[in-house]
Amino acid sequence: MRAQTPEEDLRLARFEVPALACDSHCHVFGPAARFPYAASRRYTPEDRPKEVLAALHRRLGLGRAVIVQASCHGTDNRAMVDALHSDPACYRGVAMIDDATTEAELSEMHAAGVRGLRFNFIKALGGAPDMDLFHRAADRARPLGWHMVMQLQGDGVTEMAPLIRALRMPVVIDHMGRVDPTLGTDGPAFRALLALLGDERIWVKLSGAERMTLSPFTAALPFARALMRAAPHRVLWGTDFPHPNLTTPVDEMELLNLVPDFAPTAEDRQRLLVDNPARLYGF
Repeated sequence: MRAQTPEEDLRLARFEVPALACDSHCHVFGPAARFPYAASRRYTPEDRPKEVLAALHRRLGLGRAVIVQASCHGTDNRAMVDALHSDPACYRGVAMIDDATTEAELSEMHAAGVRGLRFNFIKALGGAPDMDLFHRAADRARPLGWHMVMQLQGDGVTEMAPLIRALRMPVVIDHMGRVDPTLGTDGPAFRALLALLGDERIWVKLSGAERMTLSPFTAALPFARALMRAAPHRVLWGTDFPHPNLTTPVDEMELLNLVPDFAPTAEDRQRLLVDNPARLYGF
């Protein structure tokens, strides 16, 4: 049999992906002809509808997914909810809302499988939200049992730590806090993130390696390992497909193949990929 090239190796998982493994952070974009992008968007992506996402997950051997509302669609959650309806048993969602979102829409999203809200706090992507709106949204989500997903970057983790601790609901921090890898695991933002994980309500996604460094993404591994050790029952993993705002192509199989480097045992991988998302999202 012909030996595989390194490029072909990237197309194969180098570990046994457990049944019902979950991509806990991915997006759908459009199609714009059916689900237009928001007029206020900061970027205009190529369409990546639900069919493309499903094909990716088949290739990776993933059986579940959490579809996170993308900022290019704003608070129009129809593309995300439409994707949830295509596989109710295996899909959950995270929405973006504002004061114009009705109670009926919240109920419809909950019935479709939405289990969280997301707010962005990164300056390059629009900066912090109106904090009064943020708290009103949290108050509306709390009775539904939803959690709050926060996209922070570096020092934003330190700045927002008091608010996160006071929020009175589960909080999920995206992409390892998008800390600066050049500062190492002793950098102040990453130490603040580790300290937050002392609170049983706080979770973190071991995703975003491709946002911290270029392939082969090894600079991200010490951070993922430290977070895995700190809170093995409150870590999630995701592809971040289709990698909005990145200019370098990413092979999601390469990202999946990082998992054994920070979740070295089958038990670790079962928690990260199956048990933890099932507990948070109610699969």
